[in-house]
Amino acid sequence: MARPFEEIFFDLLRSEDFFVSSENEILKDKVVDSAYKADRKLIELLLENTETKNKFFSEIKGHWVFNINDFVMFVQDKHFLNDSYTKYKNKIGLNVDGKFLNERKEVALVWPFKDTVLEGGMTKEDQKKKEIFFNEILAQDEIDKLLAPKVLTNWKRYTAKGEEEVKELKRDEDGTIKENLIIKGNNLLALHTLKEQFRGKVKLIYIDPPYNTGSDSFGYNDSFSHSTWLTFMKNRLEVAKELLRDDGAIFVQCDDNEQAYLKVLMDDVFDRNNFVNTISARMKNIAGASGGGEDKRLKKNIEFINIFGKNYNLLNLKNTYEYTEIYKLVLSYREQDISWKYTSVMIDGGKKEYVKSTKDGDGNEIKIYRRLKPVFKSVSQISKDEKISERDVYYKYIDKIFTTAMPQSSIRTRVLGVMQNKNDDFISIEYIPRSGKNKGIVYEQFYKGEKLRLLTWLRDVIENIDNVFFKKDLQGTLWDGFNLNNLSKEGEMFFESGKKPEDLVKKVVDISTEEGDIILDYHLGSGTTSAVAHKMNRQYIGVEQMDYIKNITTERLKKVIEGEQGGISKSVDWKGGGDFVYFELMKYNEDFVEQIKNAKDIKSLLKIWEQMKEKAFFKHNFEMQKFEKNIEEFKKLDLQQQKQVLFDILDKNQLYVNYSEIEDKKFKVEKKDQDINKEFYGK
Repeated sequence: MARPFEEIFFDLLRSEDFFVSSENEILKDKVVDSAYKADRKLIELLLENTETKNKFFSEIKGHWVFNINDFVMFVQDKHFLNDSYTKYKNKIGLNVDGKFLNERKEVALVWPFKDTVLEGGMTKEDQKKKEIFFNEILAQDEIDKLLAPKVLTNWKRYTAKGEEEVKELKRDEDGTIKENLIIKGNNLLALHTLKEQFRGKVKLIYIDPPYNTGSDSFGYNDSFSHSTWLTFMKNRLEVAKELLRDDGAIFVQCDDNEQAYLKVLMDDVFDRNNFVNTISARMKNIAGASGGGEDKRLKKNIEFINIFGKNYNLLNLKNTYEYTEIYKLVLSYREQDISWKYTSVMIDGGKKEYVKSTKDGDGNEIKIYRRLKPVFKSVSQISKDEKISERDVYYKYIDKIFTTAMPQSSIRTRVLGVMQNKNDDFISIEYIPRSGKNKGIVYEQFYKGEKLRLLTWLRDVIENIDNVFFKKDLQGTLWDGFNLNNLSKEGEMFFESGKKPEDLVKKVVDISTEEGDIILDYHLGSGTTSAVAHKMNRQYIGVEQMDYIKNITTERLKKVIEGEQGGISKSVDWKGGGDFVYFELMKYNEDFVEQIKNAKDIKSLLKIWEQMKEKAFFKHNFEMQKFEKNIEEFKKLDLQQQKQVLFDILDKNQLYVNYSEIEDKKFKVEKKDQDINKEFYGK
């Protein structure tokens, strides 16, 4: 069994007389002073041991750099702590790089628990539970154990034929698992478990986490303290980033309660240079008097989606244009009483007459021509003359329809300078760029009127798709038009609140993925992301720890396989088919946690306590004999107090069974589960 790091560390310091007293106690002040002085004796001592070297030094281009602040924090706190999170209860406030005001002059506002791993707090039942914050420096042993890959159990494959046993997993030629996966369990632990097989392979992460408003009605703890919510999100975003492909993207949806803080947090985790956009999506209908007013607030009908790439330069978003059939757009403008500009047609450009040449700012020659006897008509006039519909005019003359603009380009300025004494109604220019991506291409531009207004062509913003002309416009950051009526019933599964429309998720998937790409949602909820991914032929991974994963999320996906026609089904011509694999993180102490939560009386709790004595893992400082000796005092507590006591003595690192312990008989992992776990982890 590996020795605890703390033991290794202090033995190492004791090997040097300079750092210990005559009673063999560590002289903390000398150690800290030596660290700040970068004392050669201390540095050499720490570098001699692999574990201390890896913990307190960073390798930069072949050189090992001493992380002084991490080291000092460890020395100052570890030896005197009962729990790895105590320091962050006692010291909350202004600090820089983990050093508080009494330790340095610089000041920055940070949230408490920032440098910690938050074990749980996902469910409403957890709200009264004392949160466990493991400090990243002080509790590395605990964190390593907590985040180690877990044993996976209760495997099932769902197909059009029904439920099947999972004996093997499909993989591609590179060895990547090619299965749709639905996972029940703590999402932080599940994400670290997925790292084994999916690091750097996920193209899109879309999540809709608890908004921290206190109003979530489906099991999530939606009223964290502000700092706890930030820690909760940070821990999960950091491992999510590891799962993303280099050209991948993450979309995180929330409302305005934490939006500003979420954006700053994501800047920190993903780097501000990788920020793409923040989408504003209308998620509620405006009609009605509820949802604001009484507390002087306006009605909340907008939510936000922060988009980050893992590497902005490699990100390749697609389908970022909105397409509207050209004449439908014309009619839409009329209905809104908005002026539609593209109504002029250049039937004939007229005869060219050379006037003069000039040059642009790069020295490229510009030839200027007067245009004689051009022919212009309006769309409506052509419709009357040729006795055809206006729509047919747009299709017949699509290359000749224009509007005019007043560009402030240097070319126009130079041409205007040449023609300023002329009163020509219509001129054209030709020029050939000598450099850049358009090098060698002959460009022709047309200008009308004394002020030389540039003709801009409808054809330049049109795309022909199967002989239908569509005007394409770059999508904006305001997303609207989703059907929000009866949303709770979409997918043929009732889910009262928090459901996102399939059309919204489809838009996200369209922009960021291709068929076959992997999509991850680790706040799966009712399963909208997986349902959309399934219908759009993407591979998906969904994680959800709430029990409704069985009777809502999984059931919804079974209906997708059967060919349900809600949501986006008709727009993507969904006919049904496909399959997915379901499994769970194998519980251990978590089983006792759930039993304690569900206990109705003291008698039930005492039965659970008897089972815990036999099988549970307790905190290292729990003294069972002392507890048993005082059992009568325990019985006098009320039910909630008793539950809290039993919660507190459980070792939170043993909530689930680690894969490294899969063959330990104590955990009774069945042979078939051992086999499929080895298949999953590629062992």
